[in-house]
Amino acid sequence: MNTVVTSKEAILKASRNLVQTQGWGAVNIRTVASACRISVGSIYNYFPSKSDLMKATVESVWCDIFHTDKSPSDFDSFEACIQWAFDSMKKGEETYPEFFTLHSMSFVGKEKADGQQRMAQSWQHIREGLCQVLKHDKKVQPDVFDESFTPEAFVEIIFSLILSALLRHSYDCTGILGMIRRTLYH
Repeated sequence: MNTVVTSKEAILKASRNLVQTQGWGAVNIRTVASACRISVGSIYNYFPSKSDLMKATVESVWCDIFHTDKSPSDFDSFEACIQWAFDSMKKGEETYPEFFTLHSMSFVGKEKADGQQRMAQSWQHIREGLCQVLKHDKKVQPDVFDESFTPEAFVEIIFSLILSALLRHSYDCTGILGMIRRTLYH
């Protein structure tokens, strides 16, 4: 047994490793404690319940998949950002098999509502980042957007296509990139 006090990040790293190597179903208080070589009670020092551990693990995996050191203005174009997002999703599917499909099924009742709220917050953060990239893209033709067709509306369409691709496990974004080129850059 590990007598050294661990950290919340070490626990989440062990949880991510379990998702990678054994699948989402392997993540629970006992297996995470065992992977960290600490007592079950030590996990409860950081996560008051299994649900809290699961929610934190989901967030940690999503952050690992979509983390970038780039700021929205660092992308050369909106098109490049979308390519990066699809590449990240493909890598995420390879790194965390079945995560995209199975993690949402692990919450029930109030936990499901909490999980959905956290996911909605994450998705809003992604949409806001996409809007920032789009607004910083100097190649976008000036006449593309107007009062009825806004950058935000375009991002909603693209984000819906991203979610659809994620659910279908389809990471070829050729069609979406073609649509972006024809819409934004003429």
